[in-house]
Amino acid sequence: MTTGTSRRLRADAARNSGRIVRAAREVWTEQGPDAPLEDIARRAGVGIATLYRHFPDKAGLVRAALDQSFAEDIAPAIEQALGDDDPRRGLAGVLEAAMSTVAREHNTLAAARNSGAITAEAGGPFVESLTLLARRGQQAGLIRADLVPDDLLRIMVMLMGVLWTMDPGSDGWRRYLELILDALSPDAASPLAAAVPLKSPRTRGGWPV
Repeated sequence: MTTGTSRRLRADAARNSGRIVRAAREVWTEQGPDAPLEDIARRAGVGIATLYRHFPDKAGLVRAALDQSFAEDIAPAIEQALGDDDPRRGLAGVLEAAMSTVAREHNTLAAARNSGAITAEAGGPFVESLTLLARRGQQAGLIRADLVPDDLLRIMVMLMGVLWTMDPGSDGWRRYLELILDALSPDAASPLAAAVPLKSPRTRGGWPV
């Protein structure tokens, strides 16, 4: 087999994989997290055998869907925030991008939770970026000094929880993001109770995503 042919085969496989992942996100959005994999393969224009060849189990497909969504919708906001000379504005931008994505991809997240694909490690890069932006804000006196990294992940889980209380597609979460951003301000901040360790999202009950 020639090198050129190998490259073409790899490129075709990557395109198929990308189409399957995008189709999965679309089908889950339309039909819910339990949509049949056959419908996803049909939307992607491939056979079910091709889907399984790329993604032997649903958890792998869900992780790829989360990675694709992160790369397209959240990573650019993180890059912009890290270049912003106002760390509080940068942090707000990342939280807004994340919530907008979660609201749109809520069924993908539900599929991830149902398949066991959500782990603390999966959100590592996102939480690290929030932590860096929060530290910069603290150093600039723009973010309350008693905020700790675990608080940031919990804040995201709290914000995601409000999505269950409103119609799909609503942007009512913006009100609660604004409340949280006000609470992060050092102005008139009340002392906080001690933080407790995070439990694993795999434990009974999980996280409300």
